[in-house]
Amino acid sequence: MLDMLLNLSLLLISISTIGFIYRIIKGPTTGDRAMALDAIGINIIAVTAILSIMLRTTSFVEVILLIGIIAFVGTVAFGKFLEKGAIIEYDRDQ
Repeated sequence: MLDMLLNLSLLLISISTIGFIYRIIKGPTTGDRAMALDAIGINIIAVTAILSIMLRTTSFVEVILLIGIIAFVGTVAFGKFLEKGAIIEYDRDQ
């Protein structure tokens, strides 16, 4: 029963990831694209966690944390790029 629920959840997460990919391609605004990229990062974390449960191992915990950190930093960098137009600012005149 648990295996069936885990497989169903993997299927639903895959379907939602396909929807997010569509939103990245056809998104009307750049903010929608940024939100879809962040949601895909969350879906990748969820898939990794479900695979860890299915394989009955805890060795994916570090991978989940690493993916979460990378997704967060990517979202912050993309938000800063949307706000200021540059991720790294070179202020040598000060």
